[in-house]
Amino acid sequence: MAKVAFLGLGVMGYPMAGHLLKQGHEVTVYNRTAAKAQAWVSEYGGRCCATPKDAAEGQDIVFCCVGNDDDLRQVVVGADGAIHGLSQGAVFVDHTTASADVARELSVTLAANGIAFLDAPVSGGQAGAEKGVLTVMVGGDANVFAAVKPVMSAYARSAELIGDTGAGQLAKMVNQICIAGVVQGLAEALSFAKNAGLDGEKVVDVISKGAAQSWQMENRYQTMLKGQYDFGFAVDWMRKDLGIALNEARRNGSTLPLTAMVDQFYAEVQAMGGNRWDTSSLMARQQKCQEK
Repeated sequence: MAKVAFLGLGVMGYPMAGHLLKQGHEVTVYNRTAAKAQAWVSEYGGRCCATPKDAAEGQDIVFCCVGNDDDLRQVVVGADGAIHGLSQGAVFVDHTTASADVARELSVTLAANGIAFLDAPVSGGQAGAEKGVLTVMVGGDANVFAAVKPVMSAYARSAELIGDTGAGQLAKMVNQICIAGVVQGLAEALSFAKNAGLDGEKVVDVISKGAAQSWQMENRYQTMLKGQYDFGFAVDWMRKDLGIALNEARRNGSTLPLTAMVDQFYAEVQAMGGNRWDTSSLMARQQKCQEK
């Protein structure tokens, strides 16, 4: 069992930290909104701290899941950042979906203080976090990963080392590129089925057993057909992720026309007031376009 801290108790971090405690680890939490950390302690036990520095003191591993690059820098190297509380030999594991650049930057800064770093973004959404079945894509040192992987298993069904620092974030970009195209294709297909007078439920029941099958189809088709989007991975966060991927693509010479198009479709969903809707809300945009 390990002494760990978890920084950031959003829809992902809150249950992830809970799984760590349930597995017997000693868990300390920090959240920018202190009331959320206090609520977590009331539900699970453990303890909470007022700053990342305080939460990191004396810990073997500090896990983190915040919003973006700037949030990550703040909790790691800010005035009250974790770097000021961590001891040499500790490990910082970042589950934020962020840029590969910030992963490499923080890795160098932490290493200068004798602290190891893994960039380890996750896939599986809120439901995966709550069930403890996330997929983790990791960049960093193999020995550090081997030491941390058993602790990650509290909330991960699969955790794999992809390569050096930054590789985890690059793999997450690949993940988001795939999802964007699949969800748009599903939105178009379901709209086509409705316009053709087909029973969408029956159609999906058949095609999901063949080559068209996908996680998005099996987990989102029913709510898409009903126009229900007030759950899941928010459009705002998907646009943040796609923006990171598109920036990286410009740098490495990749052309992502479909991803760029879907990113703009999500901008239209935001204009419809769907900032916090699930990413499957591309269906709402599809239907709106057909009504014109």
